[in-house]
Amino acid sequence: MFQSELRRCLPSAEELPCSDDTPVDSELQELIPGLLKSILLILWAQRMDWLFGIDMAIYFDPDLPPIVPDGFLSLGVERCYDEELQPSYVLWDELVVPSLAIEIVSATYRQEYTTKLDRYAELGILYYVIYNSQRRRKPKLEIYKLINGIYELQTSNPLWMPELGLGIGYERGDYGGITREWLYWYDENNQRYPTPTEWVKLEQQRTKLEIAKTREAQAEFQRAQAESQRAQAESQRAQAESQQAQAESQRAQERANRLATKLRDLGIDPDDI
Repeated sequence: MFQSELRRCLPSAEELPCSDDTPVDSELQELIPGLLKSILLILWAQRMDWLFGIDMAIYFDPDLPPIVPDGFLSLGVERCYDEELQPSYVLWDELVVPSLAIEIVSATYRQEYTTKLDRYAELGILYYVIYNSQRRRKPKLEIYKLINGIYELQTSNPLWMPELGLGIGYERGDYGGITREWLYWYDENNQRYPTPTEWVKLEQQRTKLEIAKTREAQAEFQRAQAESQRAQAESQRAQAESQQAQAESQRAQERANRLATKLRDLGIDPDDI
C-alpha cells in the first residue's frame, strides 16, 4: 500500500525530461544504436513486449539525475503506451530493469569504464556493452555480464545472451552507405541478422526465387498437360485404328461367309478347298 501511494506521488515519464540534453559528439553514438534498433524492429516486428531506447533517460531515483545510455534494451515492457510513444524510462513506473546497456565511446570521455559501469551494476543491468572504435591495442568491444553483483568481462565476439535470446558482436559491413565496423545482433549459431537494407534484398531474392519456382511449376504443368493431351490423342488414334481394324475384320468375315454360302449353293464344301 505504501509503495502504491509512493508511486502515485512520484513524477511520471511524461513529467520528466526525456534526456540529459547532452549533445552527442560522435555520429556513431546515433548510428550504431539506430542500426541495432532497426534490426529489432524487423526481427521482433510481431512482439510488443520490448523497448530499445536511444539516448533515452533512465530514471532510477527521484532525487538523482537520470543516467542516459547511448542505447538500452528492456524486455517484458510495453513498447508504446500511446501515439506519443515512450519519452523516457522510469523504473518506478516500469518496475523492470533494462537487460542491456550500450555505450559508444567517443573522443570525449564520459566515464564509460568507471562511473557508468558502477551505476549500471548497481541498477542490476545484466549486460553492459562498451564499443570503442579508437582502440588499437585493447579490444574495441567489451561485453560485461553481471554475475553476483559484479560485472565480468566476456571474451566472445559475438556473445550469445540466452536471457535475451540474442547475440551481439561486431564486424565490417555496410550501413547507410558507410562501410566500417558495426555492432550487429546474432542468432544462437553466431549467424548475423541482416540489416533493413539486407532484409529488403533478401526479400527481393526470395520473391524472385518464388516467382521463378512458380513459373517453372507452371511450365512443368503445361508440359505435363501437353504430354497428357498427346497421350490422349495417341490413345484416341489407337482406339480409332483398333475400331477400323475390327470393322475391316468384320467385313472380311462377312465376305468370307457370303463366299462360303455361294460355294455351298454350287455344291462345293468350303472346308474341302
